[in-house]
Parts: sequence; C-alpha cells; structure tokens
Amino acid sequence: MATRDKKRDALEAQVKALKELIEVAKAVVSTLDLDTVLQAILTSAMHFAETPAGSVGLYDENKHELSLHAHSGLTADFIKKERWDVSPGGLTEQVLKAREIFFVENTATANFSQNPMMVREGIQSLVCVPLTFGDRVMGVLYLDDFVPRDFDKERMNLLSVLSSFAAMAIYNAKLHNRTKLLAITDALTGLYNHRHFHHIFSIEMGRCKRYHKDLSIIMLDVDDFKKFNDRYGHSTGDLVLTAIGELIAGTLRGVDYAFRYGGEEFIVLLPETRLEQAFQVAERLRQIIETETATKFTKLAGHGVTVSVGVASYPVDADKKDQLFEKVDALLYQAKVFGKNKVYYSKEETAV
Repeated sequence: MATRDKKRDALEAQVKALKELIEVAKAVVSTLDLDTVLQAILTSAMHFAETPAGSVGLYDENKHELSLHAHSGLTADFIKKERWDVSPGGLTEQVLKAREIFFVENTATANFSQNPMMVREGIQSLVCVPLTFGDRVMGVLYLDDFVPRDFDKERMNLLSVLSSFAAMAIYNAKLHNRTKLLAITDALTGLYNHRHFHHIFSIEMGRCKRYHKDLSIIMLDVDDFKKFNDRYGHSTGDLVLTAIGELIAGTLRGVDYAFRYGGEEFIVLLPETRLEQAFQVAERLRQIIETETATKFTKLAGHGVTVSVGVASYPVDADKKDQLFEKVDALLYQAKVFGKNKVYYSKEETAV
C-alpha cells in the first residue's frame, strides 16, 4: 500500500508540474516581443527549478557565439559582457552538440573546461537547457545556483516541454521582427526607407522640442546619376547606391539614423547635434563617398562618385518639421546648382 501511495504521489506531483509548465508555455507563446518572451521564459524556468539566478543566450551559428538577452540574479560584472564565443570543450559546446539537458551539481568536480566568468560569479551548480526548434538551436537557458545541489532530474526533465515552447516562441518573435524590419527597410541599400523616415522624423522632432535639444538633418543626392546609369548600366548604379548606403551607415553613430529617401537621394538624422557638428559629418560623408567609390569601382577610372549635400538644424533653421525639411531640400538644390560635390548649410548660405 505504501509503495502504491508513493507512486500515486509521484505521479500527481509530475502531473502538477507538467500543468504548471503548460500554463507557463501558453504565456510564453502569447507575445511576439522577443525581449518579453525571453524574460518570461527565464522567470518561469527559475521558479520551476527553484534557482536564484539564470540567463538566456541566443545562439548565432555563423559566428559560433551566444548573445545575452535575458538575465536575473547575476552581478553587473557578469552581465556586462553581452556576447561570448562558444569555447571548445566547454559546457555550452557540449549542450549545443548533444542538444539535451545538462545537469551540473558541483562545478568543482565537473568534466568540462571551467568558464572563468562562471568561477568569478561563484556559480557552483546549474542546469543547461538547449532551446531547439526543428534542426536549429535557437539558444541556451541557464539556471544557476551558488551552492552545490542535487537536482530532481525527473522534474527538471520536464523543462524540455518549456524549452520546446520557448524555442518556437523565439523563432516566431525573430520572424516577426524580421517582417517588421522588411516593412521599414530599403531592399537595395539596407537603410531605412522613405516611409520610416517620416515616422522617425516626427518622433525625433517632438522629442527635441520637448527636451530643448538640437536636431540636424543631412540630405545627400548623387551627382549626375542618370548619366552614370546611362554610361555604366543600372546594375552598376545599384551597386554604387548599395556602397553609398554602407558608407553612410558605417560613418554614423549608433544613435543616428540613415535613410534611402528615394532614387539616388539619402537622408541622415542626427539627434542632439548642432549645425556645426552636422556640417562636419556631412563633409566627412562627402569625402568618404568620393574616395571610397573611386577605390571600389575601378571602371570609374580613378574618379569617384560625388554627392551634393544640404545640412539644416532645429531650432536655428526652422522650428517646424515641414519647414526644416524644406530648408535642407533647398540647400541641397543650391549645392546642385552651384557646382555639385559640395556641402551647403544655412549658417552662411554658402558652400564649404
């Protein structure tokens, strides 16, 4: 009788745990926001495993690295490194290869290369759960404790249910993000598109007005692009536009925005940037585009593609969005009319 009662209790506990995980899984797949998904996965798994700390790393197969996307209970020193390589012989590599849950009940006696970061953090036991979807590893869930402990492996193996839902949710969230990005991205250059420019311009203009900050706008237009296409062909023209997009993106700060406005026109928004600073950015872009396209496209016979540029700023040039746009457009037109391959800005209404 006692044996039967034990089996019944164990079965009831397992069913209860499974029900808990299914409820968690439902919550996880109810959102398409990746950060929300990952934090929900981590919080739920830590509660289920009764661990004081944990993290979720998403796996990049091409770079063979993990990037930290959710964490709890870990020190600032540990989480400041947002990306790390998958070390040969390490625990993560074993998890990725085996694609099964690993239990480490005492890191001091474990048979894998010790991660110095884990040692410094004082992690002495952990559960590693691969998050797989189909034949792809989406990431790894780590559940950490700071003392050696025995894990209830039967209960922990139920985490495979959560990991399946979690991996599917991560895949769906990434797919959703990619779809959203396609809607606001220019297919040729990879920069933001015309529609997204107007959206961001309104947001940044409102923010700068609210907090009394500067906002600068740069408009660039490729000189004589129709003649260029007629001479070298549209396929070469597309390659040049792509190269210019890459040069613009590679020159800007992380807080700046770059757009392909249409055809051969590009726009750059520089939040919290005064006119004089924006002019320096514009001049640097003009020089880089001319120099780099001459090097990249040998058929141009030593001369690069040039751009004409207008620069304007809020609040010195205009205090309304439409007026600021008209101002920078007019300055670009002046750069075109008065010689091309120039940067015009409103401080002196002259080319520099």
